[in-house]
Amino acid sequence: MSLTEALEARVALGRKKIPTSILEVMDKTTNDLITQEISAQAFKVGDTFPSFELPNVKSQEVSLNTVKGEKATVISFYRGGWCPYCNLELQALQQALPEFKNLGANLVAISPETPDSSLTTEEKNELTFEVLSDIDNKLGKELGLVFKLDEELENIYSNEFKIDLEKHNQNTTGELPMAATYVIDNDHVIQYAFVKEDYTKRAEISEIRKALENI
Repeated sequence: MSLTEALEARVALGRKKIPTSILEVMDKTTNDLITQEISAQAFKVGDTFPSFELPNVKSQEVSLNTVKGEKATVISFYRGGWCPYCNLELQALQQALPEFKNLGANLVAISPETPDSSLTTEEKNELTFEVLSDIDNKLGKELGLVFKLDEELENIYSNEFKIDLEKHNQNTTGELPMAATYVIDNDHVIQYAFVKEDYTKRAEISEIRKALENI
């Protein structure tokens, strides 16, 4: 099963379990983001990916230069370990990691969660690549990926789904990154960019592979 198929199956399951009134709010929020075309502000192919130093799950600072591969680096931004679609994506990336390495690439995943929360995500999904914390979404904002959750949806996350973003991210901003995957070369130039307002959509592994093969 491809990642896209797994995501579609999870969407179908969610629509069976989640009350219609909540689905309407979730759909409206996503559709509003799509209408606003907020992904248009994000870094694109040809842009130079900014350097960074971010803490890993052990709170050790990790720079872009220390995680880049021989030829390329795959960088995935996800919302958090509380998101089932993010976990499906992380699991697919882990499965594809040997193939990426054979193509001369390394892989890193980034979210606004604290190192402790990221450690939980790493252990739950048995990840062997670096999982980094973009505290207060500073890198995400530089890349144009960040948006503020609708207050009604944030309340649904908190009260209905028991997702405590303040605890996970150690802030009260209610901000999240869009789902995004970048492939950059060793000059840090973006060769592939996937950015979507709809959090149920993720870069397909085959597309990442194709981008790596072209570097």
